[in-house]
Amino acid sequence: MIKVLLVEDQKLIREGLSALLSLEDGISIMGEAENGKAALDLLAQLPAHQHPDVALMDMRMPIMDGVAATSAIAQKYPAIKVLALTTFEDDELNDQSM
Repeated sequence: MIKVLLVEDQKLIREGLSALLSLEDGISIMGEAENGKAALDLLAQLPAHQHPDVALMDMRMPIMDGVAATSAIAQKYPAIKVLALTTFEDDELNDQSM
């Protein structure tokens, strides 16, 4: 069973991802957080055997963004893999990626 932590500031997106991933055999949503700080707080409260295998991390969030949270997770919880989840509405940023 793959344990997943969802970190996304938009509640509707977070709940939708949780619902979709929960339909998959072998995936368990072990927690949800609305920002990086909340994710770190949640991880600090969990015993090590309950830590997720993967954090699905939004990069753009208030309070603590995904970049800072990913760095903190890598330092404190190196066994947790982080997958970046993000969208850009800024055309200038989209043009730079081409």
